[in-house]
Amino acid sequence: MREVRSLTKIESTLQAARTINARHITLHAGHYGGMSRGTAANEQVANVFAGIVDRVADIWHDDEDEFPVFPWIKDGTPSKIGVETSGRQELWGSLEEVLEVVNHVEGTIPVLNIAHIHARGHGRMRTSEDYGELFDQVRESIGTKEFYCHFSGVDHRGGNAMHYTQIKKSDLNFEPLADFIVEDGGWLDITLISDSPLLEHDAMYMLQNIEKSRHRQLERKAREDRRRALTLQGGSSENAIAARKAQQQMHLEEVAESLEINETDAVEQTPAAKESKKDGKEAINLDDADDDLF
Repeated sequence: MREVRSLTKIESTLQAARTINARHITLHAGHYGGMSRGTAANEQVANVFAGIVDRVADIWHDDEDEFPVFPWIKDGTPSKIGVETSGRQELWGSLEEVLEVVNHVEGTIPVLNIAHIHARGHGRMRTSEDYGELFDQVRESIGTKEFYCHFSGVDHRGGNAMHYTQIKKSDLNFEPLADFIVEDGGWLDITLISDSPLLEHDAMYMLQNIEKSRHRQLERKAREDRRRALTLQGGSSENAIAARKAQQQMHLEEVAESLEINETDAVEQTPAAKESKKDGKEAINLDDADDDLF
């Protein structure tokens, strides 16, 4: 009965997608059921999605229907089927599973739910480097530069997403993703979709953070260009600038080493001072005492 309801909902979704000429339709696979993780489960999911892709083609190429109200449908491109990553361990849909199915079923694309990936990875998405590794993994696996990503805050425990939250109330911060998009994501064609309970608010929050990251990058570049211009005006070459930087770094390292040595000496002298206090005697410098007397 549950399968019938699911198929009915999918059919309704495909029909609606055709009417609005949707670019893609995102679907979830659900529980593993009686199967365990591995090749057999992935093959079964791949067969289901292959059938959905075939149904999409049939709906889009149905020449018997006429659409006087929606004339663009005749020239529309069949929607891609998006396979979304899941947020719980008992659900099919780890990043690796999704990529394997998408690799084998033409007409499907991965949909990266960042909150789900973060939760299943026990809080793995923390730095811009983490996002670089994620997008590189997808690109190397299926060779795409086009990404559909869902983002929101998430409450998670034990590798499972519990529920979506406002971004500011989650340990999944958006700033590292914004920094990656601005600084290293020039090759990305990315669509970001807000899944937050505060849908519009957090959508604007993400947009503002991307703009802030872009402004920070421009400010850094402007400072670097200004410093280089001033240095060149003073008659220094690029090589001289680099040599001066290296010399300054060496000097800082030497200062740091000397501070460590001084701290070590102080620690070594401390037990002697404690021992003298333990005897109840004060060490008197006779030279200093003579100065005080005369």
